[in-house]
Amino acid sequence: MISEIANGLQVPLVSYGATDPTLSALQFPFFVRTVQSDANQMIAMADLVDFYGWKEVIAIYVDDDYGRNGISVLNEELDRKLGKAYKLSLPVHFTQNDIISLLNQSKLLGPRVYVVHVNPDPQLRIFTIAKKLQMMTNNYVWLATDWLSATLDSFSPENRTALHVLQGVVGLRQHIPESKQKKDFMSRWRDMLQKGLVTSDLNAYGLCAYDTVWTVARSIEKFINDGNNLTFSSTYKLNDTKASEMHLEKLKVFDGGAVLLEDILHANFSGLTGQVYFSSDRNIVTSGYDVINIDKMAPKIVGYWSSMFGFLVSPPETLRRIQNSYSDIDQKLRNVTWPGGKTERPRGWVIADDERPLRIGVPYRASFVEFVTELPGSHKIEGYCIDVFTEALKLVPYAVPYKFELFGDGRFNPSYGKLAKMVADDVFDAAVGDIAIVKNRTKIVDFSQPYITTGLVIVAPIRSSKSSAWVFLKPFTIDMWCMTAAAFLIIAVVIWILEHRVNDSFRGPPRRQLVTMFMFSFSTLFKTNQEETVSTHGRIVMVVWLFLLMVITSSYTANLTSILTVQQLSSPITGIDSLISSSWPIGYQVGSFAYGYLSQTLNIHKSRLVELHTPEEYESSLRRGPDNGGVGAIVDELPYVELFLSNRTDFGIIGQPFTKSGWGFAFQRDSALAVDISTAILKLSENGKLQDLHEKWFCKLGCPGARKSESEPNQLHLVSFWGLYLLCGSITLAALLLFILRTVHQFARYRRRQRRLCSPSSSVHSTTRCSQVIFNFFDFIDEKEEAIKKMFMQCEINPVPETPSSTAA
Repeated sequence: MISEIANGLQVPLVSYGATDPTLSALQFPFFVRTVQSDANQMIAMADLVDFYGWKEVIAIYVDDDYGRNGISVLNEELDRKLGKAYKLSLPVHFTQNDIISLLNQSKLLGPRVYVVHVNPDPQLRIFTIAKKLQMMTNNYVWLATDWLSATLDSFSPENRTALHVLQGVVGLRQHIPESKQKKDFMSRWRDMLQKGLVTSDLNAYGLCAYDTVWTVARSIEKFINDGNNLTFSSTYKLNDTKASEMHLEKLKVFDGGAVLLEDILHANFSGLTGQVYFSSDRNIVTSGYDVINIDKMAPKIVGYWSSMFGFLVSPPETLRRIQNSYSDIDQKLRNVTWPGGKTERPRGWVIADDERPLRIGVPYRASFVEFVTELPGSHKIEGYCIDVFTEALKLVPYAVPYKFELFGDGRFNPSYGKLAKMVADDVFDAAVGDIAIVKNRTKIVDFSQPYITTGLVIVAPIRSSKSSAWVFLKPFTIDMWCMTAAAFLIIAVVIWILEHRVNDSFRGPPRRQLVTMFMFSFSTLFKTNQEETVSTHGRIVMVVWLFLLMVITSSYTANLTSILTVQQLSSPITGIDSLISSSWPIGYQVGSFAYGYLSQTLNIHKSRLVELHTPEEYESSLRRGPDNGGVGAIVDELPYVELFLSNRTDFGIIGQPFTKSGWGFAFQRDSALAVDISTAILKLSENGKLQDLHEKWFCKLGCPGARKSESEPNQLHLVSFWGLYLLCGSITLAALLLFILRTVHQFARYRRRQRRLCSPSSSVHSTTRCSQVIFNFFDFIDEKEEAIKKMFMQCEINPVPETPSSTAA
């Protein structure tokens, strides 16, 4: 109203106490502010909240224009930083009961960071009552706007003892640069205080008031010196104001108001608060705020905030005025002592407390109760999922009071989609159970890290495969059999070549040699060969070959034993594609997301989908089959299926899982507990506790899935033995090459001696055709080693040349 009157009378209104951010020069042209607007203060407060990493605060304010408008700016600034403010208002003339009610109400909210924005209160009632309610402990953070610093700066020294209730509180105070002018004035003020001429100390608003008076005085002086007169004229501009009952229309308008306003706006002088001058929006240009921390009944400065540089540990006026944003400068504050006396940054929020424990929805299952259920005759809830949650909660670095609330009637499995929706709608704070992480649920809730991997699989009846007369061929693949057979043939040929010249067992008629050669090779399989190797090269080859044979026979025996003792399974259904293309009914578990996936994603007609409730219904429906009112297969999540198959051998999993998913715990969006529980689940996985819990609940009669993995023996492939074959082949080839080179060398030596010892008359026969040389070479090889030595001796004493064939004859 005063601003409206000033506009009507065209009298400049210069205020040192009106911080309401809605008071603007556009609405009130004659309004000038010589104190910082709460718009700046709330930006500083939002930056302070963001500096410490808090996202949510509780704002306590007085329900008037000053309180509402200031907190509104704070909320907007926090929203820009992805934060949120819970606003709790007090009446203008609030009482102790109002404070108690408001603080108790605030305990029901998650944040423990409070921003207090009220009028100066010398009794400090809010903090006094908060201390009585045990809300000034290390779990809480209290931030105050400059009303608190204004109150404290006005305290006389004897009232400082009341500051013990403010231990750990952090507040803002308008920054006033140090100057000689300010020191001299404060010294004179303290002298007046000691003499009793004033009753309180001076705060920032008092210094602003002093500069305001000087601003107006200088402006009026300039106005008069410029030859202007103080004249007034009648007006009817106030006839429509809200204060018409005060007869303000009788007041006169100041004729020189616009000129005086310009003189005020052009003021520029050094005052107690620093350099006094105004911005284009008619607000004084200030230096920002001090960040103060009350510790040991005394406020101390822990840093500074300015709109240009952000948070600093040095006064902003000491920095160069460069056109940099404060993001280019390291944001720093000195150590703060928080409520409770700790210097570590408080977490700033609680998930729950004893008065309001965490409400956790738990599916009340009717089947597969090993995962989660309520014990009959009691209210105790247990299961694998419950154990995982409680173990994870032990690793969360803070206490989380909670209570389980059943969802469902226990006769039928509940809808997990509805359970997730109830978490999103704040009916539950979280949901714990066998909850699959699927796309439509992640849109409304946050999930923890999956604690078990799952996916949809197909379950169908299986039958034992018929015995085969050729089962002995199954341990090896075709390429393995071919390679083994080739190895026997190669060894047979190589050993014959290496032994033929030195071993009488490998000589004789061609038919006998052929039988001996292959019988020797194959009899090594049974270690009953009658022939012995004599040559060094042959023995080396046999050592490597017998080692290879030992490995091959051992592997063959082990795999054949596995094939003969483990039941092999088969089914007419080969996978999801064959199931879709068939017309068979498909079963699914009530409450599972399988129904939506089959009908919406795979476009299977809903008439083919059969609702099943219990494992017993699974079994009966599968046994009846599609022709007798049952189902051809069941599609369900892997953990349920493994548990179903753990004591049933007539059914099995067909193919591989055709979806990839996991189970997790559901939390409300942006819940900090979801992150901490996820970290805890990772720790449980790393230390083996998750596996221990799995074995505790599902491995009493053998772990689910073990039977399936054991029933699928693999054939042995050549790739598993290629290194051994390569070693054996390399040594065999090396022995054969050495033998050939030695034999060629002997033959060449023999030919040379023949030419050297033969008479010249027979030289015509020394030049022979290539075919004749090759024929002679093979005849040479066919001779025994002893015969070759005799031929060398005869060439030396007999001048008549002889051929190996004539010698043999």
